[in-house]
Amino acid sequence: MQDETLMIRDFPESERPRERFEQSGPASLSNHELLAILLRTGTKEESVLQLSNRLLTNFEGLRLLKEATLDEITAIKGIGKAKAIQVLAAVEIGRRISNLSYDDRYIIRSPEDGANYVMNDMRFLAQEHFVCLYLNTKNQVLHKKTVFIGSLNASIVHPREVFKEALRRSSASVICLHNHPSGDPTPSREDIEVTKRLVEAGKIIGIEILDHLIIGENKFVSLKEKGYL
Repeated sequence: MQDETLMIRDFPESERPRERFEQSGPASLSNHELLAILLRTGTKEESVLQLSNRLLTNFEGLRLLKEATLDEITAIKGIGKAKAIQVLAAVEIGRRISNLSYDDRYIIRSPEDGANYVMNDMRFLAQEHFVCLYLNTKNQVLHKKTVFIGSLNASIVHPREVFKEALRRSSASVICLHNHPSGDPTPSREDIEVTKRLVEAGKIIGIEILDHLIIGENKFVSLKEKGYL
């Protein structure tokens, strides 16, 4: 027997929430359209847009929906356990995002803080990893990214790769780090050349390279403290 469940694809493309999401962004969608994307399908009696609208009406909008239980949502005709769990999972993600606090971010006040942040992850690596910490104006870590893996030289560590992420994250400054698998963090000529190149590039675009730390076996070297920045 053919499934007569009404799906989003049964609507004109201009009315499909997913297509409108892609073309105009999530802010352009109503609450029931966003819910329709989560629910995916309607029932034989009503479309997914009608179902999502009825769900919102039942809970008088998002305010009460965010407090709804699994049993309360599955009590609504047309919404089974799988659909209800998808909705509640989205609600929980939203709640966790709203509870995020910038005060919880790791703050780097010294070279030691930067080294401690990565030491356990980097000191045993068998290859060199070049890592960047992207900071806000309060020196809180916004993001950590491994830019490349392999032997360090100026042609590989291109400023474009370092600062592309800084611009994307609206970072105020960057701390660069890489490990020496030998365990000896003494800077090489290549380390110094790479550092100077990145510092100059940062000056041009207005994003400061605060330091370049070389990680060894439970020890590190700050190129800023060595006078190379």
